[in-house]
Formats: sequence, structure tokens, C-alpha cells
Amino acid sequence: MLIRFLTKSFIKDAENITAPSVRSAYGVFGGILGIICNIVLFVLKLTIGTLVNSIAIVSDAFNNLSDMGSSIVAMIGAKLSNQRPDEEHPFGHGRFEYISSLIVSFIIITMGFELVKSSFHKILNPVRPEFNIMLLTILGVSVLIKLWMFFAVKFLGKKINSDVLLATSSDSLNDAIATTVILLSVVLCNFLPPVIDGIAGTAVAIMICISGIKLAWETIGTLLGTSPDPIVAEKIAEIILSDNEILGIHDLIVHDYGPGRTLASVHAEVSCEKSAIMLHEIIDALEMRIMEELGIETVIHTDPILVSNDKVNETREMVKNIIAEINSELGMHDFRMTDGETRINLIFDLEVPFELTDDERKETLSMIKKNITTQDERFACVIKVDNKPSYSIPKK
Repeated sequence: MLIRFLTKSFIKDAENITAPSVRSAYGVFGGILGIICNIVLFVLKLTIGTLVNSIAIVSDAFNNLSDMGSSIVAMIGAKLSNQRPDEEHPFGHGRFEYISSLIVSFIIITMGFELVKSSFHKILNPVRPEFNIMLLTILGVSVLIKLWMFFAVKFLGKKINSDVLLATSSDSLNDAIATTVILLSVVLCNFLPPVIDGIAGTAVAIMICISGIKLAWETIGTLLGTSPDPIVAEKIAEIILSDNEILGIHDLIVHDYGPGRTLASVHAEVSCEKSAIMLHEIIDALEMRIMEELGIETVIHTDPILVSNDKVNETREMVKNIIAEINSELGMHDFRMTDGETRINLIFDLEVPFELTDDERKETLSMIKKNITTQDERFACVIKVDNKPSYSIPKK
């Protein structure tokens, strides 16, 4: 495979993808590859599009120009994201890569809107493009180049888990499809009214806009913070729960500071009767194991719970059953019980699905408190509401 040969030839220590310098080299290499291919395609398409008077081909040419700008931004982002952490940015600069993706999306959207305007003008004022074999040959070669770029850049993006490179590879596939559409429109213009050229140009421009908006939406979601990847969350849970002293986990949060820079925190329930020193050693060992196996720096907070008190255990099960009867999608953790003569506080966290409205949440809380009180009028519920996680936690 050509791309494998090129990476081994131009990237020093190419297989050591965890090293920041190697990741940066992959990003820069992908950027240079995109710049070279897109500038060649831009010159060819702009020249041939101008000569044959085809707005669709000129639109596609400027699409390649925007791709070249995207490659430059991706290359700069790769360099900036691999800077060493400093006092102001102790978690590194990995999110520069996401910012780069956002800039790329804005370039694509802007270019797409401009091409929509130009193409619409051609629909109102159609001109039949000139047809020749050279035109078809150049467009055909352009499709092949873009398909090769798709596979090559996708390979690089997967190799280092780079959102920017993967987005660039998807854009290359869109370009190949768009150029194929234009190739067909040039042929059809010989048999159909010339307005087909403007329509094809508009279709390409809209496709460009949609790809840019999709990329922006995905990148903004990452910057805002998303739910943990269910696969990663379940692996973290499996590792922690593999120790017999861990009774359960909850409140897992994963912070993404860029590829290779992931931090996590989680609460682990443990018996309050166990030695603090022993539990500390267990937690340290689990944090080290997660780092070694998943590359995620994790902080595990211990929640001590009483497990040998029959009354507490019976009351906990009673509360769980009441909650399940009201809504099977609800969950509970961090159960505490303070037993007094005239008042018994039941303290716990309630996991509620995101889709429940504020009014539905209030009604659910009211029903839970009412049904628990019917068991014993001394029961007083102190409930903290959490959003239910999108991942599943293995049972002990």
C-alpha cells in the first residue's frame, strides 16, 4: 500500500503513535498530502472549467481550494495540539485539534454558500459547457485522486485517532462523489438543456454545505462535552468491579482534552468496615491498571457504605423495589440511613433518564416519597437527582 510506504519513508519512528512528536508528524504529513493534491486539482479544474464555461466544474475547483485551506488548518492544528503542557494549560493543548476541525468546517460552509449563489446565477442564465475528451479525462483522474486521498487520509486518521484527519478523509469522499456528479452533468449537457450545469453546480455546493455543517455539529459536541463512549465506560467499570472489595460504581465522568489526553473520575462503593489503608492500596492499583490498559488517567473516589446491617439492607431493597415499580428506567445508589426514634432519614441518589421533563421528575420524586412513607411514616427521604448514564454497568 502506497500510503504505508510513504509514512514509513517520511515519518521517523512511524509505529510509535503514542509519542506526541510522531502524532504531530502524522498530522503534518496528512496536511502536506492534502495541500499538494488539492492545489493540483484546483489548478486543473479551474483551468478546464473556465475554458469550457462550466460553473459546475469551477464550483468543484473552488471546493478543492477550500480543501487545501482545510489541510493547512489541520497541519497547523496538529503542531499546536502537541505542545507540552504549561502552567496555564496543565492538561496540554490537545483541544487545538478540535478547534482546527471547527475552523475547517466554517471554511467548508462559507465556500459552499458562495458556490450556491454562483450556481443559482447559472441556473437563471444557463450556458452550455463545451464538450471534449480532455475534460472527461481530467475529471476522471480527479475522481481517482480524491478516492486515493480518502483511503490514504483515513488510514492516517485511524492510525493516530485524529478527528481532523478523519473529517478530511470524509470530505475527500464527498469530493469524489461531487466530481462524479459533475462528470455526468457535462455529458448530459449534450443531450439536455444547459441549465443542467447550474443544477449540478448547486447540488455540489449544497453537498459541500451539508458536510461542513455536519463536521461543525460533531466538533461543537466534542468541545461542549459528550457522554463517555459506552465501550470505554464499560471497560473502566469492568476493571474497577473486578476487585471484590468494590461493591458498585456510579458517577463516571470522562474528560476529553484531545486525542491521547483523557481523564476520568468515578465513585466506587466500598464497605465502611474495611481498613482505609487497604482500600487506598486497592484504589491505587485500579487507577494504575486503567492507565496501563486504556491510557486514561483516573481518579477513583470511595463511597463507604454499611453492608453488615440487616435493617439497612432490608430498607435499601425496599426502596429499590418501590423505585422499580414506579419506573423501571430509574436507578439508585449511595444509599444511607440515619435511624432516629421519631424520624428515619433515607438518603440516596436517584438516577433519572434525560428524557424526563422537569414536571415529570417532580412527579416521580413525589410518588417515591409517598410510597416509601406508606411503609413507615417515620421515613423521610433526602434525594439527590442525577441523570442516568448512557452506558451500562456490569453487575457484581
